[in-house]
Amino acid sequence: MLAAQKEIEVRRQLLERLFEARWRTDELFRVVRSESLYERPIPERHRIIFYLGHLEAFDWNLMHERVLALKTFHPEFDQLFAFGIDPVDGGLPSDQPGDWPSLAEARQYVSRIREGIDSGLEALTAADWDSGPVGADFSASSLLNVAIEHRLMHAETLAYMLHHLPFDKKVSGQRKLELVFVPVVPETIQIPAGRVTLGLSRSDENSFGWDNEYEAHTVDVPAFAIDKHMVTNRQYLDFMAAGGYQNSAWWTEADWNWRAAQNINHPAFWRHEDRRWHWRTMFDEIPLPLDWPVYVSQAEASAYARWAGKSLPTEAQWHRSAYGAANGGERLFPWGDCAPTPRKGNFDFKSWDPTPVGAFPEGQSAFGVSDLLGNGWEWTSSRFEPFSGFQPFSFYPGYSASFFDGKHYVIKGGSARTAASMLRRSFRNWFQPHYQYVYAGFRCVSN
Repeated sequence: MLAAQKEIEVRRQLLERLFEARWRTDELFRVVRSESLYERPIPERHRIIFYLGHLEAFDWNLMHERVLALKTFHPEFDQLFAFGIDPVDGGLPSDQPGDWPSLAEARQYVSRIREGIDSGLEALTAADWDSGPVGADFSASSLLNVAIEHRLMHAETLAYMLHHLPFDKKVSGQRKLELVFVPVVPETIQIPAGRVTLGLSRSDENSFGWDNEYEAHTVDVPAFAIDKHMVTNRQYLDFMAAGGYQNSAWWTEADWNWRAAQNINHPAFWRHEDRRWHWRTMFDEIPLPLDWPVYVSQAEASAYARWAGKSLPTEAQWHRSAYGAANGGERLFPWGDCAPTPRKGNFDFKSWDPTPVGAFPEGQSAFGVSDLLGNGWEWTSSRFEPFSGFQPFSFYPGYSASFFDGKHYVIKGGSARTAASMLRRSFRNWFQPHYQYVYAGFRCVSN
């Protein structure tokens, strides 16, 4: 009886998470004025209208046949809204607003899918929830977890797009958290040699993970030193003043060619006017906050690190500084094993923008490294590659495997717009090195 009640509670929590995730993305679309939903704020990405349909099309294509036994009602839209675009994939989309359905048609499609999925989930039996078709490697519960986290990922990446939408095309909202903080002095933390566990174990049936998070394995990490805080706008100004964007010595050949071809001379979130630098927040422009982490591409972060005589951390080094414990063990989170709370960092949609580094001392790791979760993803020097034992999801084979191409780098941590569920230790994010729009910064290491 107790087991049955626990299963019912788990299903109830999953449905609540689905509804909350929908609320998050609905909130984002409400930021955009209706007449601006056909804009394309980032040249490499689809128009905003695509994402309005994509989130529901993904859920529908994932579940309507596999677990809900529902027939499609609009196959053209199912295909039209099925796939996004990988940033900087070598070509820019050329579609026009008239190539897309009307807003009324898109919203009707969204509404009908939600009605179908919600009624279909309600009709599932306990056995349907816990197991898929005979021989399948999925259940209704696992697919719903995929749908929820996919939507929450878009709740963040959509924010990247909307951040670069002109202010007059958005409905203004709260700018940022107001915090009392003490400006920090750059500091380096010595991390002793130790062993880290990367990834999830398939034997852990109580944890959800994406295919690239498996299989769990250990890595020995030699001693190293790491910046206590993420590199700030103030520090990055020093790099720029030293001619960082004009000296090819700090850049790889590919990165320098990209910088020159695109005329990249400063971070994408910065703007220079009246001999002053400004920072573009979600809803307005403010004088450059010197104590915020700098948001840059992996190429820019790598150039800064070389200029400073250091390097970006590997995935294993970042993991060691974040989750390692002095006794040789590992924590679930930098601060310990308790779940994320607002006092631990700037994450889970609490703010539209960064906060000063060091503003959440309760979130420090066992070694005293600050702000490892939230306030900005952190670039690593590790290419996005499969762990030994990797197996693609049968229902989403291209989620990770399509990006094991040597052109993407792992980022760890999370930003202010990262959902709490994706702050788990094993979660891996990745982007190409020349994509400037991610809420991502960095810290440096030295041996």
